[in-house]
Amino acid sequence: MPENPVKQAIARCREVGLRRTKALEELITTLIEADRPMTLAELASSERLSDQCDKATVYRLLQRLCEHAIIRRLGLHERAAFFTLLQPGKHSDYLICTGCGKIESIKAPCPVHKLEDEIREKTGYRGLYHELEFFGTCPKCA
Repeated sequence: MPENPVKQAIARCREVGLRRTKALEELITTLIEADRPMTLAELASSERLSDQCDKATVYRLLQRLCEHAIIRRLGLHERAAFFTLLQPGKHSDYLICTGCGKIESIKAPCPVHKLEDEIREKTGYRGLYHELEFFGTCPKCA
């Protein structure tokens, strides 16, 4: 049976020197339970985090987790950022609307996996991964 994804993420945090706190655990759990990437405002006001810590604490946690590649920041730089947990063996690519900033997961096979395998084989890189984002205008904004 695979290890609990929260425990896996906490272990990765510990490996890079982050302290295990209740706020960190609740943030990771919220990201794992979410069916989509979430904004800072959504995370800070979530049921798990709103009573646990303030928005500034959530922001600082997100920054630290991004710095250590535990989470991924998505979105257009001039719009609200969305955050999602990077989980080994789990992969998502995204569509991002340049009009409203909406982000959704792509429900199609990733065309880059074969290329990633080829690059890994030719270069000898370990822990190779990719991030794929497509930008365009969603049907609502079009």
